[in-house]
Amino acid sequence: MSLNDTWRQRSLAAVWHPCTQMKLHAPEGARVPLVPIARAEGVWLHDHEGRRYLDAISSWWVNLFGHNHPAIRDALKDQLDQLDHVMLAGFTHAPVVELSERLHALTGLGHAFYGSDGASATEIALKMSAHHWRNAGRARKHRFVGVAGGYHGETVGALAVTDIALFREAYAPLVRLADTAPSPDARTAAPGESAAGVAERAAQALAAWLEAHHEDTAALIVEPLIQCAAGMAMHDPHYLRRARELCDQYEVHLVLDEIAVGFGRTGTLFAHEQAGIRPDFLCLSKGLTGGTLPLSVVLTTDAVYAAFYDDQVARAFLHSHSYTGNPLACRAALATLDLFEQTDALRRNVATAHTLAACFEPLSQHPRVRHPRRQGMVFAWDIACSLPDFARRYARHALDQGLVLRPIGHTLYAMPPYVIDEEACAFLARGAQAALQATLAQEEPGQATVEALRDGV
Repeated sequence: MSLNDTWRQRSLAAVWHPCTQMKLHAPEGARVPLVPIARAEGVWLHDHEGRRYLDAISSWWVNLFGHNHPAIRDALKDQLDQLDHVMLAGFTHAPVVELSERLHALTGLGHAFYGSDGASATEIALKMSAHHWRNAGRARKHRFVGVAGGYHGETVGALAVTDIALFREAYAPLVRLADTAPSPDARTAAPGESAAGVAERAAQALAAWLEAHHEDTAALIVEPLIQCAAGMAMHDPHYLRRARELCDQYEVHLVLDEIAVGFGRTGTLFAHEQAGIRPDFLCLSKGLTGGTLPLSVVLTTDAVYAAFYDDQVARAFLHSHSYTGNPLACRAALATLDLFEQTDALRRNVATAHTLAACFEPLSQHPRVRHPRRQGMVFAWDIACSLPDFARRYARHALDQGLVLRPIGHTLYAMPPYVIDEEACAFLARGAQAALQATLAQEEPGQATVEALRDGV
Protein backbone atom coordinates (compact mmCIF):
# COMPACT_ATOMS: atom_id res chain seq x y z
CA MET A 1 0.00 0.00 0.00
CA SER A 2 1.33 3.44 -0.93
CA LEU A 3 1.91 6.20 1.59
CA ASN A 4 -0.89 8.18 -0.02
CA ASP A 5 -3.28 5.24 0.45
CA THR A 6 -2.14 4.72 4.04
CA TRP A 7 -2.78 8.33 5.05
CA ARG A 8 -6.03 8.41 3.07
CA GLN A 9 -7.40 5.38 4.92
CA ARG A 10 -6.24 6.61 8.31
CA SER A 11 -7.85 9.98 7.72
CA LEU A 12 -11.15 8.47 6.63
CA ALA A 13 -11.15 6.31 9.75
CA ALA A 14 -10.40 9.14 12.18
CA VAL A 15 -11.14 12.60 10.69
CA TRP A 16 -14.46 14.29 9.93
CA HIS A 17 -13.54 16.65 7.11
CA PRO A 18 -15.16 20.13 6.87
CA CYS A 19 -17.89 21.11 4.45
CA THR A 20 -17.84 17.58 3.06
CA GLN A 21 -20.29 14.75 2.43
CA MET A 22 -17.99 12.06 3.76
CA LYS A 23 -19.61 9.30 1.69
CA LEU A 24 -18.14 10.92 -1.42
CA HIS A 25 -14.70 9.93 -0.06
CA ALA A 26 -15.77 6.35 0.69
CA PRO A 27 -13.03 3.86 -0.22
CA GLU A 28 -15.32 1.85 -2.46
CA GLY A 29 -15.13 3.80 -5.73
CA ALA A 30 -14.61 7.23 -4.17
CA ARG A 31 -16.26 9.90 -6.29
CA VAL A 32 -14.00 12.54 -4.74
CA PRO A 33 -10.42 11.46 -3.99
CA LEU A 34 -8.98 12.51 -0.66
CA VAL A 35 -5.52 13.92 -1.36
CA PRO A 36 -2.87 13.46 1.36
CA ILE A 37 -0.40 16.37 1.36
CA ALA A 38 3.11 15.86 2.72
CA ARG A 39 4.59 19.33 2.25
CA ALA A 40 4.02 22.65 0.50
CA GLU A 41 6.23 25.28 -1.05
CA GLY A 42 5.20 28.47 -2.83
CA VAL A 43 2.09 27.81 -4.93
CA TRP A 44 2.60 24.02 -4.88
CA LEU A 45 1.23 21.26 -2.65
CA HIS A 46 3.16 17.95 -2.75
CA ASP A 47 1.76 14.52 -1.91
CA HIS A 48 3.71 11.55 -0.50
CA GLU A 49 4.46 10.10 -3.92
CA GLY A 50 6.04 13.14 -5.52
CA ARG A 51 3.02 14.51 -7.33
CA ARG A 52 2.41 18.23 -7.00
CA TYR A 53 -0.76 20.34 -7.26
CA LEU A 54 -0.99 24.06 -7.93
CA ASP A 55 -2.99 25.60 -5.08
CA ALA A 56 -5.14 27.78 -7.33
CA ILE A 57 -7.63 28.69 -4.59
CA SER A 58 -5.01 29.52 -1.93
CA SER A 59 -6.25 26.75 0.39
CA TRP A 60 -9.70 28.27 0.85
CA TRP A 61 -8.50 31.80 0.13
CA VAL A 62 -6.06 32.10 3.03
CA ASN A 63 -2.59 31.92 1.47
CA LEU A 64 -1.13 35.17 0.13
CA PHE A 65 2.63 34.83 -0.34
CA GLY A 66 2.95 31.11 -0.92
CA HIS A 67 3.29 28.16 1.42
CA ASN A 68 6.25 27.88 3.78
CA HIS A 69 7.35 31.45 3.19
CA PRO A 70 10.75 31.90 4.88
CA ALA A 71 9.97 35.32 6.37
CA ILE A 72 6.79 34.13 8.08
CA ARG A 73 8.43 30.85 9.08
CA ASP A 74 11.39 32.63 10.64
CA ALA A 75 9.12 35.04 12.52
CA LEU A 76 7.19 32.12 13.99
CA LYS A 77 10.37 30.34 15.05
CA ASP A 78 11.64 33.50 16.73
CA GLN A 79 8.34 34.06 18.52
CA LEU A 80 8.20 30.46 19.69
CA ASP A 81 11.54 30.98 21.42
CA GLN A 82 10.06 33.91 23.37
CA LEU A 83 6.36 33.43 24.08
CA ASP A 84 3.97 30.80 22.75
CA HIS A 85 0.76 31.93 24.45
CA VAL A 86 -0.65 33.87 27.36
CA MET A 87 -4.28 34.70 27.97
CA LEU A 88 -5.23 38.19 26.89
CA ALA A 89 -7.52 38.84 29.88
CA GLY A 90 -5.40 40.73 32.36
CA PHE A 91 -2.22 40.34 30.28
CA THR A 92 -0.82 41.71 27.04
CA HIS A 93 2.22 41.15 24.82
CA ALA A 94 4.20 42.87 22.10
CA PRO A 95 2.82 41.04 19.01
CA VAL A 96 -0.83 41.81 19.78
CA VAL A 97 -0.07 45.45 20.60
CA GLU A 98 2.06 45.98 17.50
CA LEU A 99 -0.47 44.26 15.22
CA SER A 100 -3.34 46.33 16.62
CA GLU A 101 -1.35 49.52 16.11
CA ARG A 102 -0.53 48.63 12.51
CA LEU A 103 -4.09 47.68 11.65
CA HIS A 104 -5.27 50.96 13.10
CA ALA A 105 -2.76 52.85 10.95
CA LEU A 106 -3.95 51.00 7.86
CA THR A 107 -7.70 51.37 8.43
CA GLY A 108 -8.28 54.36 10.69
CA LEU A 109 -10.30 52.10 12.99
CA GLY A 110 -9.50 51.87 16.67
CA HIS A 111 -9.28 49.08 19.22
CA ALA A 112 -8.88 45.58 17.77
CA PHE A 113 -10.81 42.61 19.17
CA TYR A 114 -9.41 39.19 18.23
CA GLY A 115 -11.02 35.86 17.42
CA SER A 116 -9.95 32.63 15.82
CA ASP A 117 -11.65 32.54 12.42
CA GLY A 118 -14.02 34.37 10.10
CA ALA A 119 -17.26 33.11 11.62
CA SER A 120 -16.14 34.20 15.09
CA ALA A 121 -15.32 37.64 13.68
CA THR A 122 -18.86 37.88 12.33
CA GLU A 123 -20.30 36.87 15.70
CA ILE A 124 -18.11 39.42 17.49
CA ALA A 125 -19.19 42.25 15.19
CA LEU A 126 -22.89 41.42 15.44
CA LYS A 127 -22.81 41.06 19.22
CA MET A 128 -20.76 44.21 19.59
CA SER A 129 -23.16 46.21 17.40
CA ALA A 130 -26.29 45.12 19.24
CA HIS A 131 -24.62 45.58 22.65
CA HIS A 132 -23.47 49.06 21.62
CA TRP A 133 -27.05 50.11 20.92
CA ARG A 134 -28.17 48.56 24.23
CA ASN A 135 -25.51 50.51 26.12
CA ALA A 136 -26.59 53.63 24.24
CA GLY A 137 -30.13 53.22 25.58
CA ARG A 138 -31.56 51.93 22.31
CA ALA A 139 -32.02 48.24 23.06
CA ARG A 140 -34.74 47.99 20.41
CA LYS A 141 -32.00 48.07 17.75
CA HIS A 142 -30.96 44.41 17.80
CA ARG A 143 -31.81 43.01 14.38
CA PHE A 144 -29.63 42.73 11.30
CA VAL A 145 -29.93 42.95 7.55
CA GLY A 146 -27.64 41.32 5.01
CA VAL A 147 -27.39 41.07 1.26
CA ALA A 148 -29.08 38.29 -0.70
CA GLY A 149 -26.62 35.46 -1.28
CA GLY A 150 -24.34 36.72 1.48
CA TYR A 151 -22.05 34.34 3.35
CA HIS A 152 -20.55 35.22 6.73
CA GLY A 153 -19.74 31.89 8.36
CA GLU A 154 -21.43 28.78 9.68
CA THR A 155 -21.67 29.17 13.45
CA VAL A 156 -25.21 29.79 14.66
CA GLY A 157 -24.89 33.56 14.96
CA ALA A 158 -23.10 33.88 11.63
CA LEU A 159 -25.72 31.69 9.94
CA ALA A 160 -28.32 34.28 10.88
CA VAL A 161 -26.82 36.64 8.31
CA THR A 162 -25.76 33.94 5.81
CA ASP A 163 -28.24 33.70 2.95
CA ILE A 164 -27.22 30.37 1.43
CA ALA A 165 -29.84 27.70 2.06
CA LEU A 166 -27.46 24.75 1.78
CA PHE A 167 -25.61 25.89 4.89
CA ARG A 168 -28.60 27.12 6.82
CA GLU A 169 -31.70 24.97 6.31
CA ALA A 170 -30.69 22.06 8.55
CA TYR A 171 -30.18 24.46 11.46
CA ALA A 172 -33.19 26.71 10.88
CA PRO A 173 -34.73 25.97 14.32
CA LEU A 174 -31.54 27.25 15.96
CA VAL A 175 -31.16 30.45 13.95
CA ARG A 176 -32.83 33.84 14.29
CA LEU A 177 -32.77 34.80 10.64
CA ALA A 178 -31.78 38.29 9.61
CA ASP A 179 -33.53 40.08 6.80
CA THR A 180 -31.98 40.38 3.35
CA ALA A 181 -31.82 43.21 0.85
CA PRO A 182 -31.28 42.64 -2.89
CA SER A 183 -27.75 41.91 -4.04
CA PRO A 184 -25.91 44.41 -6.26
CA ASP A 185 -24.52 41.43 -8.26
CA ALA A 186 -23.57 42.89 -11.65
CA ARG A 187 -24.65 39.67 -13.38
CA THR A 188 -28.28 40.66 -12.77
CA ALA A 189 -28.00 43.71 -15.05
CA ALA A 190 -30.88 44.31 -17.41
CA PRO A 191 -29.99 44.83 -21.08
CA GLY A 192 -28.01 48.05 -21.32
CA GLU A 193 -27.72 48.45 -17.55
CA SER A 194 -24.25 49.08 -16.10
CA ALA A 195 -22.77 47.51 -12.97
CA ALA A 196 -23.15 50.91 -11.29
CA GLY A 197 -26.79 50.91 -12.36
CA VAL A 198 -27.36 47.54 -10.71
CA ALA A 199 -25.64 48.86 -7.58
CA GLU A 200 -27.92 51.90 -7.49
CA ARG A 201 -31.02 49.75 -8.00
CA ALA A 202 -29.98 47.53 -5.08
CA ALA A 203 -29.20 50.62 -2.98
CA GLN A 204 -32.66 52.02 -3.61
CA ALA A 205 -34.19 48.77 -2.37
CA LEU A 206 -31.97 48.95 0.70
CA ALA A 207 -33.09 52.55 1.29
CA ALA A 208 -36.73 51.52 1.23
CA TRP A 209 -36.04 48.67 3.65
CA LEU A 210 -34.10 50.84 6.09
CA GLU A 211 -36.74 53.53 6.00
CA ALA A 212 -39.26 50.96 7.21
CA HIS A 213 -37.09 49.03 9.67
CA HIS A 214 -34.22 51.21 10.89
CA GLU A 215 -35.64 51.64 14.39
CA ASP A 216 -35.16 47.89 15.02
CA THR A 217 -31.97 47.45 13.01
CA ALA A 218 -28.52 47.38 14.59
CA ALA A 219 -26.39 46.78 11.51
CA LEU A 220 -26.13 46.04 7.82
CA ILE A 221 -23.47 43.44 6.92
CA VAL A 222 -21.91 43.35 3.45
CA GLU A 223 -19.07 41.56 1.66
CA PRO A 224 -17.51 44.46 -0.25
CA LEU A 225 -16.97 44.09 -4.01
CA ILE A 226 -17.18 40.27 -4.10
CA GLN A 227 -19.74 37.93 -2.56
CA CYS A 228 -17.46 34.93 -2.72
CA ALA A 229 -19.65 31.98 -1.69
CA ALA A 230 -22.47 33.32 -3.87
CA GLY A 231 -20.42 32.35 -6.92
CA MET A 232 -17.95 35.24 -6.87
CA ALA A 233 -20.75 37.76 -7.39
CA MET A 234 -19.01 41.07 -8.07
CA HIS A 235 -20.47 44.55 -7.70
CA ASP A 236 -19.61 48.16 -8.33
CA PRO A 237 -18.12 50.22 -5.43
CA HIS A 238 -21.08 52.59 -5.83
CA TYR A 239 -23.12 50.21 -3.70
CA LEU A 240 -20.73 50.60 -0.77
CA ARG A 241 -20.86 54.38 -0.99
CA ARG A 242 -24.65 54.35 -0.96
CA ALA A 243 -24.73 51.81 1.87
CA ARG A 244 -22.49 54.10 3.94
CA GLU A 245 -24.77 57.07 3.24
CA LEU A 246 -27.89 55.12 4.15
CA CYS A 247 -26.41 53.69 7.34
CA ASP A 248 -25.45 57.20 8.41
CA GLN A 249 -28.89 58.53 7.53
CA TYR A 250 -30.77 55.82 9.44
CA GLU A 251 -28.28 55.34 12.33
CA VAL A 252 -27.41 51.75 11.47
CA HIS A 253 -23.93 50.29 11.77
CA LEU A 254 -22.15 49.25 8.58
CA VAL A 255 -20.28 45.96 9.07
CA LEU A 256 -17.91 45.06 6.25
CA ASP A 257 -16.92 41.42 6.03
CA GLU A 258 -13.48 41.44 4.37
CA ILE A 259 -12.62 38.00 5.68
CA ALA A 260 -12.13 36.68 2.13
CA VAL A 261 -11.51 39.86 0.14
CA GLY A 262 -9.13 41.70 2.44
CA PHE A 263 -5.36 41.95 2.14
CA GLY A 264 -5.07 42.69 -1.54
CA ARG A 265 -7.44 40.20 -3.15
CA THR A 266 -9.47 42.91 -4.89
CA GLY A 267 -6.51 45.07 -5.95
CA THR A 268 -6.38 47.36 -2.92
CA LEU A 269 -5.28 46.30 0.55
CA PHE A 270 -8.91 46.44 1.67
CA ALA A 271 -11.82 46.29 -0.75
CA HIS A 272 -13.74 49.18 0.81
CA GLU A 273 -10.88 51.55 -0.05
CA GLN A 274 -12.15 51.48 -3.65
CA ALA A 275 -15.35 53.15 -2.46
CA GLY A 276 -13.56 55.74 -0.33
CA ILE A 277 -15.54 54.85 2.79
CA ARG A 278 -14.88 53.64 6.32
CA PRO A 279 -17.10 51.05 8.03
CA ASP A 280 -18.20 50.97 11.64
CA PHE A 281 -16.90 47.41 11.93
CA LEU A 282 -14.33 45.65 9.77
CA CYS A 283 -14.01 41.85 9.97
CA LEU A 284 -10.70 40.33 8.88
CA SER A 285 -9.28 36.79 8.86
CA LYS A 286 -8.00 34.30 6.22
CA GLY A 287 -5.06 36.19 4.70
CA LEU A 288 -4.37 38.01 7.96
CA THR A 289 -1.60 35.54 8.88
CA GLY A 290 -0.61 34.78 5.30
CA GLY A 291 -2.40 31.44 5.54
CA THR A 292 -0.32 30.01 8.38
CA LEU A 293 -2.32 30.14 11.63
CA PRO A 294 -5.95 30.79 12.58
CA LEU A 295 -6.64 34.38 13.58
CA SER A 296 -9.39 36.91 13.05
CA VAL A 297 -9.92 40.47 14.16
CA VAL A 298 -12.76 42.96 14.36
CA LEU A 299 -11.82 46.62 14.12
CA THR A 300 -14.28 49.30 15.12
CA THR A 301 -14.60 53.00 15.83
CA ASP A 302 -13.69 54.90 18.97
CA ALA A 303 -17.38 55.79 19.36
CA VAL A 304 -18.35 52.11 19.57
CA TYR A 305 -15.52 51.41 22.02
CA ALA A 306 -16.59 54.34 24.20
CA ALA A 307 -20.10 52.89 24.63
CA PHE A 308 -18.58 49.93 26.54
CA TYR A 309 -16.15 51.95 28.67
CA ASP A 310 -17.82 52.05 32.09
CA ASP A 311 -17.58 51.07 35.76
CA GLN A 312 -20.29 48.44 35.30
CA VAL A 313 -19.02 45.02 34.24
CA ALA A 314 -22.32 44.28 32.50
CA ARG A 315 -21.61 47.12 30.07
CA ALA A 316 -18.30 45.52 29.05
CA PHE A 317 -18.01 43.33 25.96
CA LEU A 318 -18.02 39.94 27.68
CA HIS A 319 -16.84 37.79 24.81
CA SER A 320 -13.70 35.68 24.73
CA HIS A 321 -11.97 32.50 23.74
CA SER A 322 -8.91 30.99 25.34
CA TYR A 323 -6.53 31.75 22.46
CA THR A 324 -7.62 35.34 21.88
CA GLY A 325 -4.73 37.33 20.39
CA ASN A 326 -2.34 34.38 20.38
CA PRO A 327 1.25 35.71 20.12
CA LEU A 328 2.31 33.24 17.42
CA ALA A 329 -0.64 34.11 15.18
CA CYS A 330 -0.14 37.84 15.74
CA ARG A 331 3.55 37.51 14.89
CA ALA A 332 2.65 35.71 11.65
CA ALA A 333 0.27 38.57 10.83
CA LEU A 334 3.00 41.13 11.45
CA ALA A 335 5.36 39.25 9.13
CA THR A 336 2.61 39.16 6.51
CA LEU A 337 2.11 42.92 6.70
CA ASP A 338 5.89 43.33 6.41
CA LEU A 339 5.82 41.34 3.17
CA PHE A 340 3.28 43.71 1.64
CA GLU A 341 5.74 46.55 2.18
CA GLN A 342 8.94 44.68 1.36
CA THR A 343 7.68 43.13 -1.89
CA ASP A 344 5.46 46.01 -3.07
CA ALA A 345 2.82 43.32 -3.39
CA LEU A 346 -0.13 45.43 -4.51
CA ARG A 347 1.79 46.90 -7.42
CA ARG A 348 3.22 43.52 -8.38
CA ASN A 349 -0.25 42.00 -8.24
CA VAL A 350 -1.40 44.36 -11.00
CA ALA A 351 1.18 42.84 -13.36
CA THR A 352 0.42 39.30 -12.19
CA ALA A 353 -3.30 39.81 -12.73
CA HIS A 354 -2.67 41.02 -16.28
CA THR A 355 -0.54 37.93 -16.96
CA LEU A 356 -3.26 35.66 -15.60
CA ALA A 357 -5.95 37.45 -17.59
CA ALA A 358 -3.99 36.93 -20.81
CA CYS A 359 -3.44 33.25 -20.01
CA PHE A 360 -7.13 32.81 -19.15
CA GLU A 361 -8.35 34.50 -22.34
CA PRO A 362 -9.05 31.20 -24.20
CA LEU A 363 -11.09 30.01 -21.21
CA SER A 364 -12.96 33.31 -21.04
CA GLN A 365 -13.82 32.94 -24.75
CA HIS A 366 -15.04 29.34 -24.37
CA PRO A 367 -18.58 28.93 -25.79
CA ARG A 368 -19.85 27.50 -22.50
CA VAL A 369 -18.56 30.40 -20.38
CA ARG A 370 -20.89 33.13 -19.17
CA HIS A 371 -19.99 36.33 -17.31
CA PRO A 372 -16.18 36.06 -17.35
CA ARG A 373 -15.04 38.54 -14.70
CA ARG A 374 -12.14 39.67 -12.60
CA GLN A 375 -11.60 41.83 -9.56
CA GLY A 376 -7.96 42.23 -8.63
CA MET A 377 -6.50 38.74 -8.21
CA VAL A 378 -9.90 36.98 -8.26
CA PHE A 379 -11.10 35.43 -11.54
CA ALA A 380 -14.49 33.78 -12.16
CA TRP A 381 -16.50 32.21 -14.96
CA ASP A 382 -20.06 30.85 -14.91
CA ILE A 383 -20.24 27.58 -16.86
CA ALA A 384 -23.25 26.57 -18.95
CA CYS A 385 -23.41 22.89 -18.08
CA SER A 386 -26.41 20.73 -17.30
CA LEU A 387 -24.54 18.37 -14.98
CA PRO A 388 -26.01 18.92 -11.50
CA ASP A 389 -22.72 17.78 -9.93
CA PHE A 390 -20.56 19.93 -12.18
CA ALA A 391 -18.45 21.24 -9.29
CA ARG A 392 -17.53 17.78 -8.00
CA ARG A 393 -16.72 16.42 -11.44
CA TYR A 394 -14.68 19.47 -12.37
CA ALA A 395 -12.67 19.37 -9.15
CA ARG A 396 -11.67 15.78 -9.84
CA HIS A 397 -10.62 16.52 -13.42
CA ALA A 398 -8.66 19.52 -12.15
CA LEU A 399 -6.71 17.24 -9.79
CA ASP A 400 -5.87 15.08 -12.80
CA GLN A 401 -4.36 18.24 -14.32
CA GLY A 402 -2.35 18.95 -11.18
CA LEU A 403 -4.64 21.77 -10.01
CA VAL A 404 -6.65 22.52 -6.89
CA LEU A 405 -9.79 24.16 -8.27
CA ARG A 406 -13.15 23.73 -6.54
CA PRO A 407 -16.06 25.43 -8.35
CA ILE A 408 -18.95 26.91 -6.40
CA GLY A 409 -21.99 25.41 -8.05
CA HIS A 410 -21.54 26.16 -11.75
CA THR A 411 -19.08 28.98 -11.09
CA LEU A 412 -15.44 28.21 -11.75
CA TYR A 413 -13.01 30.55 -10.05
CA ALA A 414 -9.30 30.99 -9.42
CA MET A 415 -7.67 32.88 -6.56
CA PRO A 416 -4.00 31.84 -6.50
CA PRO A 417 -1.28 33.06 -4.12
CA TYR A 418 0.33 36.34 -5.17
CA VAL A 419 3.71 34.69 -5.83
CA ILE A 420 2.49 32.69 -8.83
CA ASP A 421 4.96 33.12 -11.71
CA GLU A 422 4.38 33.24 -15.48
CA GLU A 423 5.08 29.55 -16.00
CA ALA A 424 2.61 28.58 -13.26
CA CYS A 425 0.03 31.04 -14.68
CA ALA A 426 0.21 29.28 -18.04
CA PHE A 427 0.05 25.85 -16.36
CA LEU A 428 -3.04 26.93 -14.41
CA ALA A 429 -4.85 28.29 -17.46
CA ARG A 430 -4.13 25.26 -19.65
CA GLY A 431 -5.17 22.85 -16.94
CA ALA A 432 -8.34 24.77 -16.09
CA GLN A 433 -9.50 24.59 -19.71
CA ALA A 434 -8.53 20.93 -20.06
CA ALA A 435 -10.51 20.09 -16.91
CA LEU A 436 -13.50 21.96 -18.33
CA GLN A 437 -13.37 20.00 -21.57
CA ALA A 438 -13.12 16.71 -19.65
CA THR A 439 -16.10 17.65 -17.48
CA LEU A 440 -18.30 18.79 -20.35
CA ALA A 441 -17.52 15.55 -22.17
CA GLN A 442 -19.40 13.71 -19.40
CA GLU A 443 -22.71 15.24 -20.40
CA GLU A 444 -25.06 12.80 -22.08
CA PRO A 445 -25.91 13.57 -25.74
CA GLY A 446 -28.60 16.23 -25.72
CA GLN A 447 -28.23 16.78 -22.00
CA ALA A 448 -26.95 20.33 -22.45
CA THR A 449 -30.32 21.96 -22.84
CA VAL A 450 -30.96 25.23 -24.58
CA GLU A 451 -31.82 26.75 -21.21
CA ALA A 452 -28.54 25.64 -19.65
CA LEU A 453 -26.53 26.93 -22.57
CA ARG A 454 -28.29 30.29 -22.44
CA ASP A 455 -28.29 30.86 -18.71
CA GLY A 456 -25.20 28.96 -17.58
CA VAL A 457 -26.94 27.29 -14.67
